[in-house]
Amino acid sequence: MFDNARILITGGTGSFGYKFVQMTLENFSPKELIIYSRDEMKQWVMAQKFSHNPKLTFVIGDIRDYENLYRAMDEVDYVIHAAATKIVPTAEINPSECIKTNINGAMNLINACVNCGVKKIVSLSTDKASNPINLYGATKLASDKLFIAGNTNHTKFSLVRYGNVIGSRGSIIPLFMSLKGKGSLPITDVNMTRFMITLEEAVELVLLTINDMQGGEIYTKKIPSMKITEVAKAIDPKADHKLIGIRPGEKIHEQMISEHDAPYTYEYEDYFKILPATYSESQKNKSIKNGTLVEPNFVYSSDANSQWMTIKELRNQVKHLEQHS
Repeated sequence: MFDNARILITGGTGSFGYKFVQMTLENFSPKELIIYSRDEMKQWVMAQKFSHNPKLTFVIGDIRDYENLYRAMDEVDYVIHAAATKIVPTAEINPSECIKTNINGAMNLINACVNCGVKKIVSLSTDKASNPINLYGATKLASDKLFIAGNTNHTKFSLVRYGNVIGSRGSIIPLFMSLKGKGSLPITDVNMTRFMITLEEAVELVLLTINDMQGGEIYTKKIPSMKITEVAKAIDPKADHKLIGIRPGEKIHEQMISEHDAPYTYEYEDYFKILPATYSESQKNKSIKNGTLVEPNFVYSSDANSQWMTIKELRNQVKHLEQHS
């Protein structure tokens, strides 16, 4: 799939970008992997991490800058869009900055991809785009709609949607790990639940999407949930739990698929696929394949999940992270 291809990753110095580059180099023989991001220090560190692999090209740029994006897209075959302003409380306090990156930046990327003839683009969405209650979720919902509407006969856009990534920077697990052994861990709400996905699974979902997409679909992997109190016990079983209340704009439970998406959602063995409401019958048939339409009131949320991760399973994941950090 990626053999002899040029792939550009926006926000490529983040946790997802590291894992995507690692797995792509291990499983394919790409012509070039272009890391497009705005932090030169993170790019330098990443170049060191990958031993200055000649297949990696680092481009300093912002998705708010159309001209720079356009130049970076020259002869690019695939784009993985991971760049975003994503910390929920930060977006609540700095709404205009979040809008400029997540919405205006998305429009720039779509136009650059279409104008440069990129074949396929996968954008990383979020659970917060499903029935959003915060600005970050609202901007990602708008971004998702833009990518779905951006499809042309020659340039295809689809999305992947997932929640809490185990071990990703800025997530709860690294925070708990940094506080391990200090006596207490901050708990926002004792009833809070979160979906749990590994970085490997997130990359695999993107690869599945690239292979399967017709353009416009949202792919969501079936993953387990955990209560936030169980996450804390897995990291530090001796710690007290200090209730601090939820942060501005934060949800008690994560939701990937709402009841409003249900009429367009199809279930597969390991994932769900939300089709665009604008699909024609022929487009639907090409995309559905062996999928089964979910029930009319179907909701995929972390509190009503049929899969749950145990404390032992999370501890094993954390050990794996520590061994490979």
